Amino acid sequence: MNEIIKRYCPRFEFNSYEDMKENFTINVPDDFNFGFDVVDAWAQAEPEKLALTWTNDEAKMQSFTFKDIRENSNRAANLLKSLGIKKGDVVMLVLKQRPEVWFLMVALHKIGAVVIPGSYQLTAKDFVFRLNCAKVKLLITVGDDETVSHVRDSLPQCASVEKYITVGDKPVEGALDYRSIIGDYSAEFSRPQGEDKTVVTDPMLIYFSSGTSGMPKMVRHDFSSPLGQITTARYWQCVKENKVHLTQTDSGWAKFAWGKIYGQWICGAAIGAYDTEKFYAQKMLDAIMRLRPATFCAPATIYRVLIKEDLSGYDFSFIEHASVAGEPLNPEVFSQLERLTGMRIHEGFGQSESSVLLANFPWFDIRPGSMGKPAPIYDIHLIDENGNSCEDGIVGSICIKGVDELHPTGLFRDYWQDEEAMKKSFKGGIYNTGDTAWRDADGYYWFVGRNDDVIKCSGYRIGPFEVESALMEHPCVLECAVTAYPDSIRGSVVKATIVLARGYEASEELKKELQNHVKRVTAPYKYPRVVEFVNELPKTSSGKIKRIQIRVDDLRLLSEQENA
Repeated sequence: MNEIIKRYCPRFEFNSYEDMKENFTINVPDDFNFGFDVVDAWAQAEPEKLALTWTNDEAKMQSFTFKDIRENSNRAANLLKSLGIKKGDVVMLVLKQRPEVWFLMVALHKIGAVVIPGSYQLTAKDFVFRLNCAKVKLLITVGDDETVSHVRDSLPQCASVEKYITVGDKPVEGALDYRSIIGDYSAEFSRPQGEDKTVVTDPMLIYFSSGTSGMPKMVRHDFSSPLGQITTARYWQCVKENKVHLTQTDSGWAKFAWGKIYGQWICGAAIGAYDTEKFYAQKMLDAIMRLRPATFCAPATIYRVLIKEDLSGYDFSFIEHASVAGEPLNPEVFSQLERLTGMRIHEGFGQSESSVLLANFPWFDIRPGSMGKPAPIYDIHLIDENGNSCEDGIVGSICIKGVDELHPTGLFRDYWQDEEAMKKSFKGGIYNTGDTAWRDADGYYWFVGRNDDVIKCSGYRIGPFEVESALMEHPCVLECAVTAYPDSIRGSVVKATIVLARGYEASEELKKELQNHVKRVTAPYKYPRVVEFVNELPKTSSGKIKRIQIRVDDLRLLSEQENA
């Protein structure tokens, strides 16, 4: 029996969704610290328990026990303390999925410092914005030439950064080399006391949200946040103690917090890590075969690509449960995955600001295309533009009530140093996620789109997901993104940006065929009047399609044409 989870959940076994909704609670100790109370607790109780199994594109494999994580994080904590890092200091990590990202995140939690995970896709401009905005004191990145080049271009403009560390196979001029010095530090580190001791309301983690418009916001979580991920890991991803869970994501994204550290280790699962430079379907499949996860989670992009591959030579029977988040999974992709692999994909919904908010939990049937039902720790409502609750079938914003009276465990504390963002998202004790959905008569929620992504055409409001789902039913479509395209008469029209499957070529005939297909599958006014065929869609390193980039590129091209 998992003694760790019992400390925080008085009851964690349930016989129905209604039972879970009514009776699930989380006890949050005032001094909870994930590094000591989960990682070190496991290391003391079961030192040889598998914590992390790692592989990369070269098929190298490494495994780490909780004893290993404890000792490596303690060495890292002692190194950081020697560099002057203390409680409240801000440290930024850009480490892809190197094992050191787990050591350093746990170390920073133990110290009480604030960690900012960053994507390896950041450019010099991105580094300057983030380092200055958060007043980062220490920067730690991989030692790759491209990343180091961006850092060197940015650091002269970032006065707060005192030290730079690289994690790689060779030293980098002007930076401390983590791997060559870490062995000099002790594997013992005592829990801080007095002023250095952490409490759950202290800031622990900041994510820069990718956002849909404007500059990224700083999403600040406190030390209670890992406990909110119990619902994510145990009841949606259904991780199993002493079995491997693989969520495929870069360490710079919030999906890492969702699927690669907190809830999984609280539940006693081992984390699978595939440290890849770029997604290739064949390499991903081979990595899955090496890691052999019992539970698996990936963004919709990965599933969309996998169904176009020849999967006949792969046996996925070791995967007991599969899930998807980041973007909704089109029903056609769901059906093809089930036919090809036997896996039924459990969709979940949430944000960098939260743990899982809505999900297909194990006690009720999956309805393909639905986000499922609300998680037990959140009071979820759909609210219209006038602040009224929506009836079944009516589209509204996904909101969380009661955030002032009883702050839900797992929900972020604030948009740090951004009063305008706080005023926009928090009103009258309600947090508005900015995403829209509708609810059916049985309590299932159905995603429509980001408020900024919903297309307003000739008075109609068109959700991009419905049009994308219709397009995905056509065999020629490998991937697609539906966005608003400026139109002088209608305000906006629907645009489809499409990546074709192998064996198909772009043509006017195929464009018309796809337009007519959408007219047949959904309401005719929703068909894409603009169709663009591309080789690939712009994406984050976690595989999420960047629709805002498509919109920005379209506006730029239109402006250039007008000024030509």
